[in-house]
Amino acid sequence: MDARMSRRRMLGFGGASLVVGAAAGAGIDRVVAKSGGDGGGSDVTSPIPFHGAHQAGIATPVQDRLHFAAFDVVTGDRAKLVRMLKDWTAAAAAMTAGKPVGAGAVGGPEVSPPDDTGEALGLPPSRLTLTVGFGPTLFEKDGKDRFGLKAKRPAALVDLPHFPGDNLDPARSDGDIVVQACADDPQVAVHAIRNLARIGFGVVSVRWSQLGFGKTSSTTPDAQTPRNMFGFKDGTRNVAGTETDALDKHIWAGRPDGAEWMAGGSYLVARRIRMHIETWDRTSLGEQEDVFGRDKNVGAPIGQRREHDAVDLAKLKPTAHVRLAHPDSNGGTRILRRGYSFTDGSDGLGRLDAGLFFIAFQRDPRTGFIRVQNNLATDAMNEYVQHVGSGVYACPPGVQEGGYWGETLFT
Repeated sequence: MDARMSRRRMLGFGGASLVVGAAAGAGIDRVVAKSGGDGGGSDVTSPIPFHGAHQAGIATPVQDRLHFAAFDVVTGDRAKLVRMLKDWTAAAAAMTAGKPVGAGAVGGPEVSPPDDTGEALGLPPSRLTLTVGFGPTLFEKDGKDRFGLKAKRPAALVDLPHFPGDNLDPARSDGDIVVQACADDPQVAVHAIRNLARIGFGVVSVRWSQLGFGKTSSTTPDAQTPRNMFGFKDGTRNVAGTETDALDKHIWAGRPDGAEWMAGGSYLVARRIRMHIETWDRTSLGEQEDVFGRDKNVGAPIGQRREHDAVDLAKLKPTAHVRLAHPDSNGGTRILRRGYSFTDGSDGLGRLDAGLFFIAFQRDPRTGFIRVQNNLATDAMNEYVQHVGSGVYACPPGVQEGGYWGETLFT
């Protein structure tokens, strides 16, 4: 193994905390082994196609790392915004293919900054995907139709209600535009967001961002369901990326939904969920399993033997998380999860600032996340978690060759 890879394993997320760096090292071990994360052994040197009917990064097999960034638009010029989206699209297509942005990071004029920041030089694509979404405030903010888009705001793009126990930080919520970067190498994901932020200078500014590691969900049925920071497997009954019929029914927006420009797209809900790690770690194993409704060892529902055995809701406590989140408890509602763990150091009291960065895609948040989250009001897990950040975004359909992100919205 070369010295560069050994050094990068030790650095992890680079600018993140030592705790995150330690977790990053384990992930890079998997990259070196070319496990492909959730991809069932796919080679990380093989890029995931950028163009297509749907945006990559939704039904795509989940990668191991995340850099999620929300942007505020700082210009009132629609033409400048569209120009930036076109530039972003060209850069995204290049980076997901493992290519540099523009003329690259080296070899250009010495008197000018290079087109690419360069920290991904020599690295494989690492299954990088970039997914864009538009928040409610892009369509209207403070009563103002900023870019002539108000009439195109989909009915499904609702402002999320206040849920019991929410303690949302406005500085970690919302945003006009969001970009989800997923990859099997943290440096590749960070590089992607960094370059988009630089390209967008003067048009957008970063409102907030989140690094994630250790994916907590799987979109591939034959892959092992990952564990969250509580040590449990969760979300085994959510939509998989291979379930074409379920994707069409529960995830992809359609023309009959009322916003033609969103046909083939999906709605993203992001929630930063702080886990009270220290309290949980002092809780008995029996109570932990009752809270989840699962065996901690293999992840089997209470009363069953294997992780994917059918859940017998009657055998779970009425307040068990699995019981309240199950499709049978929510009128058949299913979502597609792509969540990640996070660890952002410690707070002023020495408690670990860690938890789940929950990401869910659905055809309509009103019948998806909102319905399920309302049903979780009596969830026993609420004693151990708190939602501290939030956002909802309309993710348009995939980009066709020669097109750009948001083309169906702006034309």
